[in-house]
Amino acid sequence: MKSNAKIFSGRGSKYLAERIAHQFGEPLGTVRIQSFSDGELGVEFEESIRGKFVFLIQSTFSPSDNLMELLLMIDAAKRASAYKVIAVIPYYGYARQDRKDKPRVAIASKLVANMLTAAGADRVITMDLHAPQIQGYFDIPVDHLESSAIFIPYIDNLNLSNLTFAAPDVGSANRIREIASFFETDMVICDKHRKRANEISSMVVIGDVKDRDIILIDDICDTGGTLTKSAALMMEKGARSVRALCTHPVLSGNAYDNINNSVLEELVVCDTIPLKQQSSKIKVLSTDELFAVALRNAYENKSINSLFIRSQTRKKK
Repeated sequence: MKSNAKIFSGRGSKYLAERIAHQFGEPLGTVRIQSFSDGELGVEFEESIRGKFVFLIQSTFSPSDNLMELLLMIDAAKRASAYKVIAVIPYYGYARQDRKDKPRVAIASKLVANMLTAAGADRVITMDLHAPQIQGYFDIPVDHLESSAIFIPYIDNLNLSNLTFAAPDVGSANRIREIASFFETDMVICDKHRKRANEISSMVVIGDVKDRDIILIDDICDTGGTLTKSAALMMEKGARSVRALCTHPVLSGNAYDNINNSVLEELVVCDTIPLKQQSSKIKVLSTDELFAVALRNAYENKSINSLFIRSQTRKKK
């Protein structure tokens, strides 16, 4: 039977959307996105989507045009009488501004949630939000996927005998505790203090890393400062090796130099954001199959519980 689902992509995530659509079993739909000479954007679906289940794939990394494209696609789909409009956002930009931690600042992640809802999204599918509570900013369903479904098989294949997981900051402790429990191994925490954004003033390691193979896990790698400083500190404390797994490779500023010149064995990332350049130390794992399953289950109104670490059982080697 012919599917009633249609998958479209903004320009920023077309490289990933094509693979997701292939895994889903539907061709990527045609949408025309044009930029006027002054930078204004225009969106037009070039095929009928009346009564269709429409998935719109676009990560909202910089520049802000990526977010605007997604909002315009949502609005155009609603006005074209789509049955359901699902915003698929592999990387949810502005998620780091998730609370009012000092006076007179914006809560940008809440603002973005408001805009997506106001534009007409019926559902959001995303991955590894910087703070899980951002789901509460939405009054529509949010499917929050976890990169652990991708990273766990990769970690298993490394066959590290003295495996220890590390949180690069206290905020990541819950995420690390869950995966350490899954592998039945230890965890440590790097406690850092920042003077300002992207600048670390001090860091200490809480826990024993001597003669251990360390895996740092985080949701975002921006400048790489936290990861590279954490890795160097752990090697100083006697770690045997240090590698890092991060979902979203923002990799801004001097990030590539920081990674290439670090003691990290490797940095493993997902393809939620395209790399700006290649590096022998950076390995990319694709999220296409995971998102395709999530899209299929959303379309067929099935549970996605099987995609989470708490629903998995590790096979002993």
